[in-house]
Amino acid sequence: MAAAHSIGLQSPVTELFGVGPERAAQLARLKIATVGDLLLHRPARYEDRRRALSIRDLKLKEPALVRGKVVAMGLKRYRKGTRSVFELVLDDGTARLHCQWWNLPFMEQYFNQGEEVVVYGKPRLVKPRTMDHPETEVIETGEELSIHMNRIVPIYPLTEGLPQRWLRSLIWRTLPQFKAEFGKLSQTVPGFPSAELALEAIHFPQEMDEVEPARRRLAFDEFLALQLQIQRRRRNLEQNAKGLPCSGNNSLIKPFLKQLGFQLTDAQTRVLRELRHDLGGEVPMRRLLQGDVGCGKTVVAACCALMSIESGFSVALMAPTEILAEQHYRNFQTWFDPLGIPVLMHTGSRKTAGASARILPLPLGGEGRGEGAVRGKQASSLVIGTHALIQEAFQLDNLGLVIIDEQHKFGVVQREKLVRKGRYPHLLVMTATPIPRTLGLTLYGDLDISIINQLPANRAKIRTFIRSADTLPKVMDFIRSHLKQKRQAYVVYPRVDETSDGTVKAVITESDRLQAALRPFRVGVLHGRLRTDEKERVTDQFRKNQLQVLLTTSIVEVGVDVPNATVMLIENAEQFGLAQLHQIRGRVGRGVHESYCILIADPKTREARQRLRVLEQTTDGFTIAEADLKLRGPGELVGQEQSGMPSFRFGNLAEDGPLIEKARDTARAMLVGEGR
Repeated sequence: MAAAHSIGLQSPVTELFGVGPERAAQLARLKIATVGDLLLHRPARYEDRRRALSIRDLKLKEPALVRGKVVAMGLKRYRKGTRSVFELVLDDGTARLHCQWWNLPFMEQYFNQGEEVVVYGKPRLVKPRTMDHPETEVIETGEELSIHMNRIVPIYPLTEGLPQRWLRSLIWRTLPQFKAEFGKLSQTVPGFPSAELALEAIHFPQEMDEVEPARRRLAFDEFLALQLQIQRRRRNLEQNAKGLPCSGNNSLIKPFLKQLGFQLTDAQTRVLRELRHDLGGEVPMRRLLQGDVGCGKTVVAACCALMSIESGFSVALMAPTEILAEQHYRNFQTWFDPLGIPVLMHTGSRKTAGASARILPLPLGGEGRGEGAVRGKQASSLVIGTHALIQEAFQLDNLGLVIIDEQHKFGVVQREKLVRKGRYPHLLVMTATPIPRTLGLTLYGDLDISIINQLPANRAKIRTFIRSADTLPKVMDFIRSHLKQKRQAYVVYPRVDETSDGTVKAVITESDRLQAALRPFRVGVLHGRLRTDEKERVTDQFRKNQLQVLLTTSIVEVGVDVPNATVMLIENAEQFGLAQLHQIRGRVGRGVHESYCILIADPKTREARQRLRVLEQTTDGFTIAEADLKLRGPGELVGQEQSGMPSFRFGNLAEDGPLIEKARDTARAMLVGEGR
């Protein structure tokens, strides 16, 4: 082992006394690789071992801490050894407690007769007093007794084979050596304990009211590190990149708006002014455009594309699925063909740009081009695609603007790959999943935010109802009544294939039943495993009302726009996230007819019932997003694995909004101090 003075927070944990290869592998499963990681391993909870309850005072299903001596123990096997139960009997002088572990025969190795044991759990029975699978810890005599007993004791997340006492002892020994170094890395923050004191209090508090101020201080440090990274990235862009002149001259936008046949809302007009200002600015635009389902983001994006094309630059639009890319392709062709603007497709299965992935500007000439076309110059084009746009083989000359739709389906790295294909093109990121402010400051902290907070006047109202599975016959009658009025309907299931226990409905297993229930109306099936041409055929038939019902999965949440569809039935609705349900619901109500969303659900928990009630009570995406953040966390809302969402040990994005804003302001002040 290296000398203590040569070890730092970035040193591997193997340099600490007592951490060999086996323990290091266990710690690695907890994402603990360095000394610093160890000190930031947050306790899952705390036990006040100054106040253990008497066994006789235990109450049914109420969690409690007790201690007693092992007076009996044994392993019983059932069914030829395939099942077992290990039982430990404790006595504290007031009563006995039976602790049981089912099918964990190795538990027998951890206890000895006469040992004193601390137990934490909920009694399942009171006659005899019984706990199933409680947390236990053997009390040992010796110098470390004060760490584990007669104090507020941290209980850490563990992994298989790693004892609680061992990890607690390791942190207890390590903390005094490195807390001063930890403190030097953090600045003083008014109103907060020092980082050094916070670290000590988060692990070994003297009183429970020390824990929350310590958590907030350590959370602030996490948020500050992220905000510094975000602000530096933005500063580097402003210092090193010159914005391309893409604000246009209205030569294409004027005829485009005239042919639309409807007026933009005030919110769309306001946002367009913000975007035009950025597109003509000295720094490349980096803007997030958010708004609820059906608010008209695509029309705003089309106007931005036209500004760039008017200025002589090409545009790339990336969508997360081929269905959505196809929808954009059809819409933009309808809009841009009369203006003489080439609209090209580039996905994994379809490339209208020809054999080569390299797309060159096409020469303009002849009559019938848009008013902005200049004879003898090269035309700019719009290329719509999926992830295929970020492949190395694809290049688009003279790229002025990148538009990314449904940004939460992509990662930050993917976003940057597309932007790097040009000379710092402008970037417009769109999402129909409204982003709560705290997420906006973290996940999209390097982007300016524009919000379309107004729906077009002609949008139909959507009424939402929660129903149990036994009402399905009535629901089917309701759907049939709408089909008879020549309307259409969606039926959404959570899965393509049935689960092993058959509790969650699946598209493939239910398609025949649904067709029979809704005969003579035609039912089409759409899911992610179909070939691209099959998906296109089904969606096209549904769009033309050749299919009256679309049986599908969550794949339909983006990319299918059929104004004639008025009923959305979602089965096993409790399997979906709130934001996702809101997106799926947004497939109806896109025309002038009143629309309905019916959620068939059997929510088992209070939280699940709360979530669904939010959807029943409001169609406001921002209210729903805030509720989703509080109830399910940021991963559900933005797709944590893909999004680049940082992992916080101490920060809580649902509750720490003021803390995040304070970190942002502190980061800005620090950058000014660096000579910005």
